[in-house]
Amino acid sequence: MNLEYVLPSDIEKRSFEIIESELGGAVIPDEVKLIVLRAIHTTADFDYAKNLYFSENAVKTALSALANGCTIVTDTNMAKAGINKAALARHGCECLCFMSDSDVAEAAKTNGTTRAAASVDKAAGLCRPIIYAVGNAPTALIRLCEHIGKGDFVPELVVGAPVGFVNVIQSKEMIVNSGVPCIAAMGRKGGSTVAAAIMNALLYMLDKR
Repeated sequence: MNLEYVLPSDIEKRSFEIIESELGGAVIPDEVKLIVLRAIHTTADFDYAKNLYFSENAVKTALSALANGCTIVTDTNMAKAGINKAALARHGCECLCFMSDSDVAEAAKTNGTTRAAASVDKAAGLCRPIIYAVGNAPTALIRLCEHIGKGDFVPELVVGAPVGFVNVIQSKEMIVNSGVPCIAAMGRKGGSTVAAAIMNALLYMLDKR
């Protein structure tokens, strides 16, 4: 077995070269290419070349919101941990996750909902521009759609990438049809790492503007 020697500082660059060489001629629009490549880089799953859905002007809207220092809310602390803190600071953004908050736990218990749904309700009360990144809980997407339908909480962008089997596909279809700018990993695949990868790609794209 012949191992390829790559300098530690060049591993990511080399990984992206391999990904592009193995895409099999897939045509990916330039405005979303970095997002798709980062999703594949994070998962080693080339299905993201065709599974990622981008609503019209989703990337443009997201970059504008981030440039203006919006707040990112995630549905897991893992996704929050995966979003580059230096990139957030460069653009005056912050990332929050309410899943471990005692008031969220109490609200979920009182109302018979999941913590993910209760976290959406808490985010709705922030009254500031928000990008909501979902990598685990379809109930978060469903609750977001309920707020969007009432018009009392409309995020600048929703990243819909919950992973699993129960209401996962349906919740993604709901957010795609909500009319809100969104980036969604259609089907059952996704995860906190994918949600974080999408957000990092957007932040890095903003660095290059």
